[in-house]
Amino acid sequence: MNEILTQIGKIGIVPVVVIEDAADAVPLCNALLDGGLPIAEITFRTAAAEEAIRRATSDVPDMLIGAGTLLTTEQAQRAISAGAQFIVSPGINPDVVAFCVEKGIPITPGCSNPTDIETALGFGLDVVKFFPAEAFGGLNTLKAISAPYGMMKFIPTGGIDASNLNAYLSFNKVLACGGSWMVKSDMVKAKDFAGITQLTRQAVSTMLGFEMAHIGINMEDAGASLDLATTLGRVLAMPVKEGNSSNFVGTGFEIMKSVGAGAHGHIAIRTNSIPRAVAYLERNGMAVDMSTAKGPEDAPTAVYLKDSFGGFAIHLLQAK
Repeated sequence: MNEILTQIGKIGIVPVVVIEDAADAVPLCNALLDGGLPIAEITFRTAAAEEAIRRATSDVPDMLIGAGTLLTTEQAQRAISAGAQFIVSPGINPDVVAFCVEKGIPITPGCSNPTDIETALGFGLDVVKFFPAEAFGGLNTLKAISAPYGMMKFIPTGGIDASNLNAYLSFNKVLACGGSWMVKSDMVKAKDFAGITQLTRQAVSTMLGFEMAHIGINMEDAGASLDLATTLGRVLAMPVKEGNSSNFVGTGFEIMKSVGAGAHGHIAIRTNSIPRAVAYLERNGMAVDMSTAKGPEDAPTAVYLKDSFGGFAIHLLQAK
């Protein structure tokens, strides 16, 4: 898969932005960046789009900027010249797709049926937009039409918001989701960039779904582990479950049978997606020790951060 599309998959959400005033491009991109989404699809629905892309790519280099609603090769050329790093179109226009493929810029054309998907495959594409997602039957339709095409990933867009985001992202053929609920047009026009940052943070929080799973406590041996587990279970009226390397007290305490990660133990945090969580944490300066990852390389089930906090390691767990 193209590296930019891989980055989009790690980010998980593509804000679809309509900009009427090119002067809004930089503060809007900074608002998205501050909220945790270093990406924007600036649609070519306005006269300001080309200049907005130019300013965004020039002044906010940490953002991944794409051009959306591309209908012609002339628009595609203008978008590329302005600095767009990926192209999105509402339908699969063969001329536009061929132009972008020839230019070596990733394009995700809108596809809503098997014929569209097979046309995209004919151009060598492995990621397309499913659009308009909710109007065309939502996730059930996507699952049905994608079934014969195991090689294709999708970016559903249209009618997606915080209420159905994770339902789409949990489907393994979905690379990311496009949406505008965190960049509403009235907020952009009102220059409510603080509000956009807040909504973006909420969207990222919804996507990642970080929550406490349990606390792991290091003990020197199996006997000490069982003694502590038995005591905690009695005092807290929780069941004790003995295991090979640890004992659990209820679901909130894991009593290790040896000294593991962290001076005192570990804090286990569940997340909806370890790959997206890792990408998010690394963007925010947190180092992840991928040598500790368990499970498939492209879909690990657990991994530790490199640093400890208050003597406790952080253990990310994939939510089931």
